[in-house]
Amino acid sequence: MSLLHCLRFSEDKIIAYFECVLFTASLAKYADPVTDLLDKCGVFRTRLFRESCVFHQGCYVKDLSRLGRDLRKTLILDNSPASYIFHPENAVPVQSWFDDMADTELLTLIPIFEELSEAEDVYTSLGQLRAP
Repeated sequence: MSLLHCLRFSEDKIIAYFECVLFTASLAKYADPVTDLLDKCGVFRTRLFRESCVFHQGCYVKDLSRLGRDLRKTLILDNSPASYIFHPENAVPVQSWFDDMADTELLTLIPIFEELSEAEDVYTSLGQLRAP
């Protein structure tokens, strides 16, 4: 299966399981056009930018409580632990991406997302995944 086909399959599966929200500390004038280019299929139902973040101790923090969603069913994927310091129990840390076209980190997370989609709350399942 080609990477492009695999990505298309992945988008369809993620959309079926989750409401995807873009929450970035970037300014909308930068992030919106970039997201338009990358998200041709409309995976992100909502986009939140820097003005939706909380400026806390010199960092822009993504306060998940501002989403108005059940936090027991909410995940944050982020490469910056400072971005999710208010909700570390909801976090799935990912590596920063710098134009590595062979990167498949998000694809390897799909089975975990599938499991989490059936969980009563993400805290128990993520806690089990983090256990040594």
